[in-house]
Amino acid sequence: MKEFITLKEFFIAHKKSFLLGIFWVFFVDVIGLITPKLLGLFVDDLRAGELDRTGILTYAGLIFGAAIFSVIARYFWRIYIMGNSRKAEVYLRDKFYDHLQKLSPNYFNHHKTGDLMANATNDLGAIRQALGPGFLSAVDPTFVLTFTVIMMVYTVGWQLTLAALAPMPLLALIVTMFGRIIHKRFGEVQAAFGSLTDRVQENFAGVRVVKSFVQEEAEIKKFTAENKENFKANLNLIKVNGIYNPIVQLVTAVSFLIAIAYGGILVVRGTITLGEFVTFNTYLGLMTWPMMAIGWVINMWQRGAASMKRINEVLRTLPEINDDQDLAAKEDLEGNIEFKNLTFTYPGSELPVLKDISISVKAGQTVAIIGRTGSGKSTLMNLLLRLYNPPEGTLFLDGVDITQVPLSTLRENIGYVPQENFLFSKTIRDNIAFSGDGYSQEQVEAATSLAQVHSNIVDFEHGYDTMLGERGVTLSGGQKQRVSIARAVIKNPKILILDDSLSAVDTHTEEEILLQMKRIMQARTSLIIAHRISTIKDADEILVFDEGQIIERGTHDQLLELKGLYHELHQKQLLEDQIAANN
Repeated sequence: MKEFITLKEFFIAHKKSFLLGIFWVFFVDVIGLITPKLLGLFVDDLRAGELDRTGILTYAGLIFGAAIFSVIARYFWRIYIMGNSRKAEVYLRDKFYDHLQKLSPNYFNHHKTGDLMANATNDLGAIRQALGPGFLSAVDPTFVLTFTVIMMVYTVGWQLTLAALAPMPLLALIVTMFGRIIHKRFGEVQAAFGSLTDRVQENFAGVRVVKSFVQEEAEIKKFTAENKENFKANLNLIKVNGIYNPIVQLVTAVSFLIAIAYGGILVVRGTITLGEFVTFNTYLGLMTWPMMAIGWVINMWQRGAASMKRINEVLRTLPEINDDQDLAAKEDLEGNIEFKNLTFTYPGSELPVLKDISISVKAGQTVAIIGRTGSGKSTLMNLLLRLYNPPEGTLFLDGVDITQVPLSTLRENIGYVPQENFLFSKTIRDNIAFSGDGYSQEQVEAATSLAQVHSNIVDFEHGYDTMLGERGVTLSGGQKQRVSIARAVIKNPKILILDDSLSAVDTHTEEEILLQMKRIMQARTSLIIAHRISTIKDADEILVFDEGQIIERGTHDQLLELKGLYHELHQKQLLEDQIAANN
């Protein structure tokens, strides 16, 4: 099937194993033809009175020997065929995960986690089944049917063979018709499972929000509705299989009925011997599994093809952000940043979120950005990280267009503390040293001391070896922010971005962190987004954003003299601090 072209390289690399598997299947099927022939000869010799004890033991020994060889051969085809299906699953899972890592963040804004998890679990499992049991059930019946038909014609002639196989065209028609239905309905099953997985994942991640709003019953009802849809999708598939398999069995039964009726007449007439009739029926019995397997194979391959199609849709999605062919030979950054008349609109949107932004930041400078929520501050940082592509000729690093700077160079030289801190379900040490494996304990502790979180960590029972819960739930909001700061500064980046990264810490801790960070900020370019003026008042330049534009710029004192938005925000925060102090 064309969907499996994605695995072309894997098939080429493992063609020897596949061929060995096919060889052992062939060997098993050839041995399987010996037993019916021996039974027929045994019946004729027994009826003719030509067998003594030695003869009977000889036949028994030959049949037993064939069974032993069959067992050995079956072991080897399982090793090769089933083994290859497992290897294919590993190969495809690595390829799938590798591709997801390369996709741009915008892709994950429009594709549910549950669907991607369904791809990585159910879909890959269905593909493995198709390449393992499905592949075997395609090769084995092909050999058995071919060899068996040849032996049937050789044993009893073409008339009885043709009569017994007369229902086969009907079986082919049934297989074709039901195969299309199975393909469609299995796709619906996977989609329903993806939706169900997404519902569960979101609820587990947001369980504290659910409980705080007392929405357990409401969420249970929503889950039950999703679960019922998943059940209906699976039931629709089962209904097809429930009709399909009995029809295949009926066609097989008709073949047996014809063989027994017509073959019995030929025995009575003396056209064929009783032994030949026994041999023929035994061969026909061997065909029962292949005829049944045709239905199973189609089912397995249609499921696998439907899953492969879903995987291919992800693999064929090109990342929006990648390295251009014309890259500058830059392995390091000095930290000079320049925005030139930058106007940016998110993909799929009509209105620009940033308008005519021009900023020049020299290496080692600290520039702060403040403004109302939704004014475009974080978007500006996302462009600097190239999580989205800025328009060509609008953003430069060290005088080079950012699209010509290798992504690895760009991101290795930027330390980023995002607005929403994400910590992994690993130890605190692993989270801080996330950007590399070569950090010593001294470097980790130096970073946490600078971020004012070292004393909190050592108070935990297991210290830096404390395992964090999902998304760092073990820590408080302020602790998570400070661990994220430590994770950024341990890289010793040339550019440091703090996106409202001190909002969850108290004023005293904020002052301590800023005091410590002044020392390292002198050696690097720093961009600070904040809502509290106390965080940014000492910056070399402060930019005030509103509705995607820079409406004010200057130092803290200069902006206060303007009596504009910055002054208004400053007065509000002074009033809030006075109210808090009085309470």
